[in-house]
Amino acid sequence: MTFVRVGDLAHHVAVDGQGPVCVLSAGLGLAWFDWDPVVPLLAPHRTVVRFDRPGHGLTQGTTAPPTLAGEADRIAALLDALRLPGPATVVGHSIAGFHAEGFARLHPDRTAALVLVDSSVEEHPRPGRLGWTVPAGTALTALGLPAALGPALRRLAVHPDPAPPAALRRVYRASRVWRGALRENARYGSVAVELDALRRVRPLPPGAPVTVLAAPDGSARWEQRQRALARRLDGRYAAAEPSGHLVMRDAPDAVARAVLGPQDAA
Repeated sequence: MTFVRVGDLAHHVAVDGQGPVCVLSAGLGLAWFDWDPVVPLLAPHRTVVRFDRPGHGLTQGTTAPPTLAGEADRIAALLDALRLPGPATVVGHSIAGFHAEGFARLHPDRTAALVLVDSSVEEHPRPGRLGWTVPAGTALTALGLPAALGPALRRLAVHPDPAPPAALRRVYRASRVWRGALRENARYGSVAVELDALRRVRPLPPGAPVTVLAAPDGSARWEQRQRALARRLDGRYAAAEPSGHLVMRDAPDAVARAVLGPQDAA
């Protein structure tokens, strides 16, 4: 277990394998262990970096609202702290797709490739507000609900859940994790607005391949939106089928192919 300090926060990171760097960032409320099925497929070919954002996994919580630029810079700072400065393949799942694309646009010289795994998509984003998030998180903590019900709520949302039971209990019994997820969810719209603005002024790095890996799961509308995202980014579209939203759990081989290419992933 490794912690590195970025700013005033200790961030939990896990580093496996060897070779060119690949950064994996999971979606809202998830943790480093949600990538476990993918790591054995990538580690023979890549130095795989997993990390928990503030209030997620084992990383300290914060009261600072998340921003797109802040999350992109966080990835860069973590790679610096780990002394892994070379260009990295950045993989973002769900809301972390925003962060990964932001990294590619703000740090083009450090981006080898971009992979978006069933990424969030907002064609007409509108800013959000923290609003009730902080009071709700405080109230939940005061009532002791995370400690009492946290792991059960996680299992209800993710079923079947392959996460290690001990790690799951340690993470989801912590009130900071639920506060972190609420805070990030409340800022979802604002982060999407930031990305929309960034796309107008900062191009993706030329020569860095982009892959949009989607889990349509029978939804023609979701597939259309993901294909449109791939076209907008001049990238390649691939479908993970069958798979739910947690593609790294349901179809880890598809994630590996998106990162490595079919030859190395075989």
